[in-house]
Parts: sequence; structure tokens; C-alpha cells
Amino acid sequence: MTDRLSWNQYFIEIARLVATRSTCQRRQVGAVLVKDKRILATGYNGVPSGVEHCEFVGCLRETLNIPSGERHELCRGVHAEQNALIWAAKYGVSTDGATLYCTHSPCLICAKILVQAGVKRVFYAEGYEDRMTFEMLGDELQIKKIGDE
Repeated sequence: MTDRLSWNQYFIEIARLVATRSTCQRRQVGAVLVKDKRILATGYNGVPSGVEHCEFVGCLRETLNIPSGERHELCRGVHAEQNALIWAAKYGVSTDGATLYCTHSPCLICAKILVQAGVKRVFYAEGYEDRMTFEMLGDELQIKKIGDE
């Protein structure tokens, strides 16, 4: 018998594949919303539908020399976590009690949105650790790095 991936590894690998659709020039992020071991929605970071991709018009944050983790509102893109929640909402899929698998740990803005959407757990593969996320929402949202679970 071959070695099977654990459920956590399986879903984080899917998140990595989803990230390959990203057109962000700074970081490719993928997210998968899961409930009862079934995929509810996926998302990757990129501009809203119909907006020109940053690879064609340039990165506003790079142009303005904005450091990573600051001034998220000055970005054309939508974060992967937000896109996964938006697609679930658009198609009427409840996220209450869901788990999010993401290539990177969520920023504080995404973490607050995840809490409001009823997501209970987040597993991530790579750091982009916004300390405020863990300090403010550690009791409301279980956030764990894959391998540390």
C-alpha cells in the first residue's frame, strides 16, 4: 500500500495548487474552505473579475514602496481567504464551522472576516505571520501551521 497523505496535507497541497492561479507579483497565495472533509470553495489572491491584472499594469504597492503587511487597502488584489469566502457566499454555501487551508497564515483583516463567517480553524503552510492576528483572535480562531498541529 502506498503512503496516503493526511487530510491536512491533502488540503494544503490543494491550496498550493490553487495558488498557481494567482497573478500577484509579490506573493502567490491559495486557500481552500473545507467542511466535513469536503471542499466548499477555493480562492487565490488576485484582482477582482474584470480588473486588469497587476502583471499588465504593475503593482501599486511596489510603485509606492509599501512594505509587506502594511496598508492592505492600497492593493488591487483580493486576498485568497477573502476570495474563498466570497465565492462560497456567491453560490450560497455556508461556511459556518468550516476549516480554511491556506498557503500562508492570514493577515488580521482576513482573520476577522473568517471569524465573522463562522470559520473555526485555519491551517497554513508558510509564515506571513501577522502577530496581531494571533494576539487578537487566538481564542476565536484556531490558527496552526501544518506540521505543528
